Amino acid sequence: MAFSPVIGSFVAADYAVFALMLLVSAAIGVYYAIVGRGQSSSREFLMGGQSMTAVPVALSLTASFMSAITVLATPAEVYRYGASYGLFSLSYVLVVVVSSEVFLPVFYRLGITSTYEYLEIRFNRATRLLGTVMFIVQTMLYTGIVIYAPALALNQVTGMDLWGAVISTGVVCTFYCAMGGLKAVVWTDVFQVGIMVAGFLSVIIRAVVLQGGVSNILNHAELGGRLNFWDFDASPLRRYTFWTITFGGTFVWTSIYGINQAQVQRYISCKSMTHVFSLYINLLGLWIIMLCSVFAGLCLYSVYKHCDPWTAGMVSAPDQLMPYMVMDILRDYPGLPGLFVAAAYSGTLSTVSSSVNALAAVTIEDLIKPYTHMTEKHLSWTSKGFLYGALCIGMAGIASLMGSLLQAAINIFGIIGGPLLGLFSLGILCPYANATGGLAGLLSGLVMSLWVGIGAQFYPPLPEQSRPLGLTTHGCNFTTAADAFNWTTSPTEPSLYTTVLQPFLADNWYSLSYLYFSPIGTLTTLAVGLVVSLLSGGMKLNLEPTVTLMKEDTMLFCFYKLFKERVSDLSVSINNLQDVLSLSTTFLYSFSCHPYLGHETSQREQREPIGKQ
Repeated sequence: MAFSPVIGSFVAADYAVFALMLLVSAAIGVYYAIVGRGQSSSREFLMGGQSMTAVPVALSLTASFMSAITVLATPAEVYRYGASYGLFSLSYVLVVVVSSEVFLPVFYRLGITSTYEYLEIRFNRATRLLGTVMFIVQTMLYTGIVIYAPALALNQVTGMDLWGAVISTGVVCTFYCAMGGLKAVVWTDVFQVGIMVAGFLSVIIRAVVLQGGVSNILNHAELGGRLNFWDFDASPLRRYTFWTITFGGTFVWTSIYGINQAQVQRYISCKSMTHVFSLYINLLGLWIIMLCSVFAGLCLYSVYKHCDPWTAGMVSAPDQLMPYMVMDILRDYPGLPGLFVAAAYSGTLSTVSSSVNALAAVTIEDLIKPYTHMTEKHLSWTSKGFLYGALCIGMAGIASLMGSLLQAAINIFGIIGGPLLGLFSLGILCPYANATGGLAGLLSGLVMSLWVGIGAQFYPPLPEQSRPLGLTTHGCNFTTAADAFNWTTSPTEPSLYTTVLQPFLADNWYSLSYLYFSPIGTLTTLAVGLVVSLLSGGMKLNLEPTVTLMKEDTMLFCFYKLFKERVSDLSVSINNLQDVLSLSTTFLYSFSCHPYLGHETSQREQREPIGKQ
């Protein structure tokens, strides 16, 4: 099947669907602004009055970091590297268990508004300040990427002005976040998760019909080497293998679900620890969206297996492949292209609003309250997040220079989130880690992860090392500069790799899979922090037990305690049964000694010798 470079464009129905999504999102913010007029304090505004229940929080947790990057970039990664990306589903299980067992109980027990309050309680104010600044930088860079991603999609499929789309995204997010606070953000996330799934399904169902069924799509993927789930290659240079995803991916996502302010803020907003187990309900949402995005990538390959739009020059970046396919296969169905773009936009709105809300929270709790004495009215206005909404829009300009959106996003969480994860782990798991060790570990981890991360930007790995799968253009019905292209044999353009001999660092250290950046930062922070703490008198440290993980916090201990109680109850029941049997025996004995029965017995005993005579 040949494909033309000419694709469809937005029609009135598409714009209507897209506009409806924006209006509903804004309306939720207005609604909670009206019903939440009693939210007089900044804490109540930012924490939802600690009245949230499990299901909406679970869906909000799913939406917060399932952004337009998931909608646009994940299918493109599956298209290029195969379905092994779906192994992140295993990572999510590990992430949820670690987050709920290690980090969540401590944060909820302390009742903190900002995650970084913990760093001052556990270490000192300098560590808290450094952690806060790192989080702000990380979140603003990441938010810039997720604002830029759907704007790029809109520009690709509709011709809408790129920066007009960027600005409108930031304005809508900031509006409903400022109007309704955390409650508006959470309930808007619930709505937007539904839109994301609906957008994916519209593309998947059409692709399945077009390709003749799910089995045909899977057959095409298998023939193209895309069903590569169980690749156990131990090379750390491979972009995606079982080990890079399950090990490296677990570190990346734990830094998000375990310590990131946007997520922890939702845990703390729950009514009780029982509702905090929304984290486990959220796992189902993560799996659904991962399944949709991976299968969408397989559909992408099935449709373009003989004519790769990227190699053919029909799109300028892999992140544009999904919107290209949408306008190609859904152009005869008015409204559905608009639904998909609304899905990408929904992912962005949920992430940006979460980020703005989290940035406002840490700014108030970590940068304003400890150093100034602002009135509650001024704090309430600051919590609206107007400044960060504007700054995040500006960060989208930097995002346009970062190349692959998915890799850029995970690089940010790896380079900055990795060392922060190491610092929090050090404080919660190691009672003898002191402030000197914590600060030294954080700085060492940051330097190490910056070294490998920045080096990878200047010396990107060769295709022979990351091993993308082959693509071709021999089925296209128009002339291209290259009739065929195979990523395993040729790079897109000459680079330093093809002209000069690269040093050891470029060929090995800088070529590590980007999923290993987070483990490098985390493990370096832990190792240096432990050593420095021991050398600086950490063993003499006296801590309040509430600032570290206690055995009573873990689910395993709860199960052990429950089991012990059940065994104890069973023992009591057995003892009671023995008492009943003893009582029954006593009763029967007493019954047998009844005077009347005793008289009959004596008569029988008297008659028996006579019968024998």
